[in-house]
Formats: sequence, structure tokens, C-alpha cells
Amino acid sequence: MPIRCETEEKAKRMLGGLAKPPGSLGRLESLCVQLAGIQGVCPPIAPRPRVVVFAGDHGITAEKISAYPSAVTLSMIETMRLGKAAVTVLARQSGADVEVVNAGASSKDFDKSQALPKGVKFYNEPVQLGTNNFLKTDAMDKKSCKAAIALGRAAVRRAKNEGVGLLAIGELGIGNTTSASALYCRLLGMSPQQAAGPGTGLDKTGVQHKVAVLSRALARTGAKDPFEVLCAFGGYEIAAMAGAMMEAAPCRIAVLVDGFISTAAALVASRMAPECKTCLIPATKSAEPAHGLALRQLDIGTPLLDWQLRLGEASGATLAIPLVLASVRPLQEMATLAEVLSAGQIKAKNPTADENKSPNGNP
Repeated sequence: MPIRCETEEKAKRMLGGLAKPPGSLGRLESLCVQLAGIQGVCPPIAPRPRVVVFAGDHGITAEKISAYPSAVTLSMIETMRLGKAAVTVLARQSGADVEVVNAGASSKDFDKSQALPKGVKFYNEPVQLGTNNFLKTDAMDKKSCKAAIALGRAAVRRAKNEGVGLLAIGELGIGNTTSASALYCRLLGMSPQQAAGPGTGLDKTGVQHKVAVLSRALARTGAKDPFEVLCAFGGYEIAAMAGAMMEAAPCRIAVLVDGFISTAAALVASRMAPECKTCLIPATKSAEPAHGLALRQLDIGTPLLDWQLRLGEASGATLAIPLVLASVRPLQEMATLAEVLSAGQIKAKNPTADENKSPNGNP
């Protein structure tokens, strides 16, 4: 990615002076440079991570475009609240806490009898109980869409106030791959055939049906302004993710963009607030066919992972957290080439106490 500020230039220059061939740490180096620019300091510091999952339901599921019913959204919210979903398990491994935000699921009634596990918070503030069927009318009215964007912005401001510097952002919502596909079509000029994929597990016939539904929905409105396109085809969780991404730059917070649906939110955010792209890090290349083209159009760098992930729920972004944290260590601890050439032995710059102990625990 191009150098955007003086702090990034300094980080690039310092990386070039370390005891290694220039550029030999590859993507790790560009991550370090990007973090320096986001934080405005060099060397950048390891940011405290947090996972935020926004949930919402979709009226378009009435058209049978998903392999699963909308009730699954509510079940998965409950599973996340209890710390037993894939993302909460992965977050514990990555050392991140988790926020689950009900931005627009079909219900706000959840079991309050069980205490949430450590590291998990739940914000139950749906704008509406699911979107409209966008085959028949806009998914959201402008007021509701703005409220969902505000939910996302509030999550980022909350993170900043609590010392968080890295957000892994994702979504949960049956039907939202169809919503994201419609956004891809209108924002990137893709055809429904290019944008539609299997989502949560559609077969060939199911994908063909999704293409037909998308074609009819896109013909319903000629909306082209990014906010109007979001209202027409988006979801409350997608609008909230877009709001979070737009708020990241002024809050100096790095954002790991999860997959196919999170990238749709990034497309909207980058059209509404282009400066937010400086804070976005693509975590994973989705198994959805159109995702690679969308990432190239978005132009925010190479995804950190390409593991054919298709779960969503910020799972890929959460897996990428340790890579982002690792990217700051070379500038903090590696010897410079000048030090290597001027001395026979180089002590670690910032060795931890544990690293200096022998196996029996003594120094």
C-alpha cells in the first residue's frame, strides 16, 4: 500500500534498517507501517484487541434464498452470549474480549437467567426487528438506517474510551449474503451471476434462485448513492458495520474486515467516508466467488488469510488478530543492521523477564 503520512514513512525507513534483507518480512512489514499511520506513533504499539459482532435479520429470507431459517440468527446470538460460538472460542485464544450487538434481529427477547461469561458483553438495542423484504420495498428507511450506522459508531467510540486499538468486526444474520450480493451488484457493477454464491450452503438450484431474486430486486430501484443503496438492499448489521468502519479513522483504531459481508459494509463505508480505508485491514479471502474482485476494487491490501472460510461472525478477523499484534514486534525488539555489523553479540532490545529465565525458573 502507498505511504500516506510521515509516521508511515518513518516506520518503513526503520524496518529497512533492521537486521534482515529489505522487505523480507513481507506482509508483516506493511501491517506495521499501516499501524504506525493509524496510531500516529512510531514504533507502533501492540493494540488491545476486541471482537464486535453485529446481528440482524433480513426480510428477503421470505423469498427462500437461504438454506437456513431466520430463527437461526436468534439461536446463534444466544450461543455467542454464552461464549460457545466459534468466534467466542477463537477470541479467547486470541486474547480478545467480545461484544455482541443486536442491531436488528427479529427479536429482543433473550434468556436473562444465565450470566454472561467473562470477556463477553451483549448490547440488545435493535433498531427494528429485522429489515423489510427488499424485493418489494427498501430494506430500511433512511431514519432506521442512520440509527444503525450510529450503533456502529458508538461501538467504536466505546472501544476507544476503553483503551481498545484493534477491532475485529463481523456479522451474524441469516439472509445477509443475499443482501451483501445486492450491494456488490449496485456498488461495483457486478451482475447477479457474478455476485451470488452458496452462502450458508445453497446447492446449484438454490444459487440460481438467488440470482433470479437479485435480478428482480435490482430492477425495482435505480438507487446509486451509497447511502441510498444501503437503505435499499442492506441490513441493520451491515449498516452498523459501515458506521463502525467510518468511525475508526477519527478514533485511530485499526479494523480487521472479516469476509464477504463485512467487505460489503467496507464498500459502503469507503464510498461515504473515503478516509476510513486507511484503517481497514482485510483479514480473510472468503469462499464466496465475488469476494476477490470486491477486495481488488476496495484496494485495501492483500488479505492476511486465505483458508476458504465462509462462516462469517468475525471468525476470520479474530483468527488474524495475532498476526496484527506480531507486526509491531520487529520495530520494538529486533537488532538493527548497524548494530549487527558493529558488535559480535547483540542483546535483545526489550527481553521479557520470562524470556531471560532458565527452565527451572531462575535467571
